[in-house]
Amino acid sequence: MTAAGPRTTLAYGPHPSQVVDVYGPPAHGPAGLRVTLLHGGYWRQRYDRSYLVPLAQALAAEGVEVALAEYRRVGGGGGWPATAEDVVAAVGSRSAGGVGRHVLVGHSAGGHLALWAVSSPAGARLAVDHVVAVAPVADLGLARRLRLSDGAVDELLGGHDEAGADPVRLVPARVPVTVLHGSDDADVPAALSTGYAAAARAAGGRVELRVLPGADHFAPLTPGTAAYDVLREAVREDPGRSAG
Repeated sequence: MTAAGPRTTLAYGPHPSQVVDVYGPPAHGPAGLRVTLLHGGYWRQRYDRSYLVPLAQALAAEGVEVALAEYRRVGGGGGWPATAEDVVAAVGSRSAGGVGRHVLVGHSAGGHLALWAVSSPAGARLAVDHVVAVAPVADLGLARRLRLSDGAVDELLGGHDEAGADPVRLVPARVPVTVLHGSDDADVPAALSTGYAAAARAAGGRVELRVLPGADHFAPLTPGTAAYDVLREAVREDPGRSAG
């Protein structure tokens, strides 16, 4: 069977990167589940949403409405704050209230953007119920000191203040957060997630960190892996309800 393509593609701005691909059936009623996906690639133009298509298709095949968002990136009209502004606009376009739960899933740099969106004043009006951050660049300061991906953080910020862009300095998030990080991730060290989780908990945040033994940077995104099963379960969980 050929995997289904997007049901529709919606623009949320005039730039070619300001689009959202929508997969799966429309969410209906209070039991509906909507997922918005933010891809990684260290915020650079040469990496786009295409590598998350199999994940979007797999979730959609289970009846989930999935929005795979693109945004302006460094080298293609993005950088700070344009990239952040796009994330708020893209997530906002999919977060109208009244239709079940809205889960924001971000991978790597997309995990950074997801955490930032539900922690910063700029994203205060977003209707998001839960964030699942997969191998997120959750501590820009540490990523900067480690010179991850040859100084990608400096490229993103372009001289702007780090404090307003760094999730670990904006804790706690306004919504429950689940962080998934492979123990064998060679692209984003797990220390960024453990440090974020500790800081968020100290600030009173609702954070669950799950370190996935033997998993690399992409395993949770790959249908058929044990790490993907953890991601799938995390997306369907309702930590807000269990906490109440």
